[in-house]
This record gives sequence, structure tokens and C-alpha cells, in this order.
Amino acid sequence: MPVISAELTRQGGMPPAAELQRRLLEGETLLADTPDHLLEVVGVLDSYAAVLDAYSINLIYQAEHQFLNPFPLFKYLDGDLSPAKIWRHLSHDRINFEYAEYCMKAMLWHGTGGLDAYLDSEPFAALCDAIIQRKRRGDWLLGALHPLFPQFLPELIRTAATTHALGQFWRVMSDLFFNLAEAERTGKVRSIPEVVTFLMEGLVAAAANPITYGVMIGGEHYWILPPEAQLSFLVDVAVPYVEAVFLRGMPFLGTVSFNAQAQQISPDQGQFAYGALFADPLPTMGAGIPPSLLMQDMARHLPEALHAWYRQRTRGEGDVRVKICASFQKAMFCVTNGAINGTMPYPLATRVPSEQAANAAYAASWADRLSRSRTDCLAAQSGVLA
Repeated sequence: MPVISAELTRQGGMPPAAELQRRLLEGETLLADTPDHLLEVVGVLDSYAAVLDAYSINLIYQAEHQFLNPFPLFKYLDGDLSPAKIWRHLSHDRINFEYAEYCMKAMLWHGTGGLDAYLDSEPFAALCDAIIQRKRRGDWLLGALHPLFPQFLPELIRTAATTHALGQFWRVMSDLFFNLAEAERTGKVRSIPEVVTFLMEGLVAAAANPITYGVMIGGEHYWILPPEAQLSFLVDVAVPYVEAVFLRGMPFLGTVSFNAQAQQISPDQGQFAYGALFADPLPTMGAGIPPSLLMQDMARHLPEALHAWYRQRTRGEGDVRVKICASFQKAMFCVTNGAINGTMPYPLATRVPSEQAANAAYAASWADRLSRSRTDCLAAQSGVLA
């Protein structure tokens, strides 16, 4: 039984799967095109871009400079060990990189797509073995741990590979969101359909970007994600990210109590529906709740126009993080919309029956999953968060 009634957490009606499929096949946007939605989506993605910039830099730093470090005490400092940086970190005047690690762990745990397939392959296992043998020669602790726990170091290398790949993904997305905000300021983007098109074109342009990763050990370079693996941005990282973070996610302890013995949490991870598109926009701001950490980071980088718009609504500054969460969810529907449009099997204008059928099946599969998410935020009129 929910602690908070649906009337207080739902913003409007939830369109059925058939309606969502129709919008996708007819080239309409999932999110209604209104001036307020444009302000919310562009503004919140602008603040998100600043956060992703920091996330990307730190994840790549961790993967390259904290590789197989058994005590990564300074992994969030990006190599800056100045007293001022350490003090800001200890006083929590910083970005919450814990949320970035949550997203990485979600991708690693749910394990979908080409990246995960490669991490389970024999070539990857051979690379791990070569790296471990080299590291054991110069590190007595790792040398002692590996015989006792033979899967421990390979799992750390899998984690580092996922960390670096996510850092590369967020580098592209941060730049894309910054470019979107600039396009809106200069009048090149004036509507939600233009936002979705801008995002789709950015994702398609980066689709074939190679995802590679190597480390230096004792002056020698070792590949972990080599070019021969032929991993790419869209199929092998972006799509698994959407699956793990937007759709599946994880049930957060401390917000809602789940009875696993009563099957309130499915034993099938493929049935998980706790991601960004399913979450209730009610961040508790409790310690360690990942979405709350992200809302806190974004609150530090809000464009003034959006911040002023928030102050005019509901409890003003008092619930600004809740409003950021609601706007962020709308923005993620736009990103998902762009990703779906960019990965349609065939152009929407096709007149070939077999191609139309393939597009319809693809749109139906997405519509079915999205129909159970927080689609109540898509309408032009919204409720308590308006």
C-alpha cells in the first residue's frame, strides 16, 4: 500500500500504449509541446550538462589513474590533492559522484548490450589475465589476494571498463546538452519537437564513435577495451545505459518498503521498473538516495530563467529539488524519444509494408514498456507540481 496517495504523486492522465505507439509512428513527440515544457527541458538539461561534465571527468580519471588501487581514498579529487580541494570535499561543497557510481553499477549489474557481452568473452578474460600477472609483480597485496579470490581482480577490471565507457558516454551527452541550450538561446531550437530532433541528430552523429580503453602499467600500455572489440557509442553503451538507468534501475531502500518474499521485487531483473522514467518525483533528500544526490547537484547549476520559474510555483525554493526531479523526468522522456526515433528500423515515411510492420513492432515494444512509466507528466496540463 503506498505511503503517499496517487492523487498527490500523479500529475495527470496516463496515455495507453496504443496512443504512445501512434505518437512514435506519426513522428509526434511524447512530451506535449508547450512553452513551459521547453523552458523546463532545456533548462534542466543545461544544468545536467554541467553535472555530467564533472561526472565524465571523474569517471575517466578513476578508470585511468585509480586502476586496481586497493585504497582509492582520493578517487573523487581528480588528482587535485590541494588542501582547498580536500576541504571542499570534506565539507561537502562538491559534486556527488556517488550518483555517477550508482549509474555505473546499474549498467554493470543489469548487463545488457554489446559491452557486457564483450566483458564476458574469452578475449577480455585473456587481457585481464595479462594485466593481473603484470600487476602482481609489483604489488604484493594484489599478488596475495589473487590466489585467494581469483574472481576479485577480474571483477574490478570489469568495473573499471564500465566506468570508463560510461565516462565516454557522458562526455558526449554533456556536450550535446550544452549545445542544445546554446541552440535554444540563439533561436535555433524553439519547440519540443525541435528539442527531440536535436537530441536524435546528436545521438545518431555519435552512434559510431569507438569506445576504447587502456591503462599504463610499469610504462607499458595494456588494452582493456581494444579497438578490435569494435564497441561503439550508441549500440554498446547508450542503449544499455537507457535500459539500466532509465528503465530498470534499482529499488531504493528507505523510500518505499518492499517485501521480496512476497515477490514485490521480481526475481527477473528484466522486469525491474525502478529507473528514471518510473520514479516518483518525490526526492526525500535522505542520505544516500541516488536521485536526491543528482537533484542536489543540479540545483547548484540551474539557469536563472528556470530557477525563477521554479520560485513562482508551489513552495518556491522549499521544494525546488522536487520540481527539478519532475522536470528532469520530462527531459529524459525527450532523450528517450530521440533515441527511439534514431534507432527506428526504417524511416517513418516508408511505404513498404514489411518496413512499416517492422517500425510498428519496434514502436509497440517501446510503447508497452513506457505505458507503465510516469507518462502522467507528458500532457500539456500538469497537477500539483505545476
